[in-house]
Amino acid sequence: MKTFPMFLQMKGRRVVIVGGGEQAAQKTRLMLKTEAQIEVCAQVLEEELQGLAEAGQVVHVRGAITPARFENAALTFIATGCPGADMALHILAKQAGATVNVVDQPALCDALTPSIVDRDPVVIAIGTEGTAPVLARQIKTQMEQSLEPRLGELAALAGRLRHAAMARLASRDRRDLWRWVFKDAPRKAFARGAERDAARLIKDAIQTGDFGQDAGGSVALVGAGPGAKDLITLRGVQRLQEADVIYYDRLVDPEVLELARRDAERIYVGKKPGCHAWPQSKITDMLVQAAQRGQRVVRLKCGDPGIFARGAEELGALETAGIAVEIVPGVTAASGAAAAAGTMLTERGEIDQLVLTTGHLDGGPCAPDWLVQLRPGVCVALYMAVTAASQIEAQLLKSAFGSSIKVEIVADAQRANQQIICCKADQLTRVLEQNDIRNSAMIFLRLPKSAVQPVQPALRVVETV
Repeated sequence: MKTFPMFLQMKGRRVVIVGGGEQAAQKTRLMLKTEAQIEVCAQVLEEELQGLAEAGQVVHVRGAITPARFENAALTFIATGCPGADMALHILAKQAGATVNVVDQPALCDALTPSIVDRDPVVIAIGTEGTAPVLARQIKTQMEQSLEPRLGELAALAGRLRHAAMARLASRDRRDLWRWVFKDAPRKAFARGAERDAARLIKDAIQTGDFGQDAGGSVALVGAGPGAKDLITLRGVQRLQEADVIYYDRLVDPEVLELARRDAERIYVGKKPGCHAWPQSKITDMLVQAAQRGQRVVRLKCGDPGIFARGAEELGALETAGIAVEIVPGVTAASGAAAAAGTMLTERGEIDQLVLTTGHLDGGPCAPDWLVQLRPGVCVALYMAVTAASQIEAQLLKSAFGSSIKVEIVADAQRANQQIICCKADQLTRVLEQNDIRNSAMIFLRLPKSAVQPVQPALRVVETV
């Protein structure tokens, strides 16, 4: 980010707007939504601004403008409509150390005004760092349509009841309460105009502590997807935002963790090849113990938790301990890598069988012995197979179709540093070494039907007499 989004406290603070025309009026309308003290500096004001000055909503400042005018102002807007005057006024304002926005001149702006969705006290600011204001307005329109008009009033009601909730409910129960308020019956009641019903529901829930929450701990086995944070599912994001503690793997992109609730505890349990500081038994015990303490736990795994992620071991232990457990699927590495390479895992008439397998078993690197029998129409997606590359290559070279097998390597799929390399079966080991690919790679073996020439039947000669 080149700019940092932040909400400023404006009550009682000075905002200086220089200009008396339409541009100045636009900024004044924006600031009137706040509780700031607004000064409009110009010799003559257009009709709207003049009316606001006469009504006492803004202060009209005439006369020469000096740096002293901008001292201790929370914000300064320069909007004369004249580029030369704006430049000169910008220099004066910066002499006073002001935070300045010059209308339509992003290079002179310390602060940029976003597109705003106003559901006071719920305020959504949308910015593009001055690069695409039309896009910001389009996003604003979408947000306006998706948020009910009176959502801010529900938020304000919740704010008035926060102290009562703090007095009666523990920290986790309060989170559950507000999750229920903004997701369930109170929000629905408010949306249909039944404000009193919504208020009664919330007050009763605070008094009784009964709003459908589950007091016990739980574990969600969540697939983070193959790399990029926008490939995690919406349900996965929701579980991250509900979690008290998150146990995450080595290959999980750090940006995925930014989607979690800010005060959720994050515990790294990654295992490097040949170096298991966190053995699986220890991880499983930690999940059980955290849930038994009543915590909401997320076990965040790269890809999908059900595909070569040892999720079955964790699931079994949790079920044996009587822990509520949920599986949240993710985009598996094979799908993510194929998409990154711009290829399909299956293709009508060419690839009609897809095999997901691994090159690493409990005993270490190992090539599936059935690769020798690979037949046309099959795509094999090999997980964790880089260290078994020499064994895989040897098996493929024994195949009757070895020369026709297409090998594709996708390393660090869906990340900025991803590599996509194609080679022949007898080049696999060498290509991995030349490109310094050691792990975090998918190896695809494709044998399309069209790659193999059909064998012509021998002609039978019939001798006639």
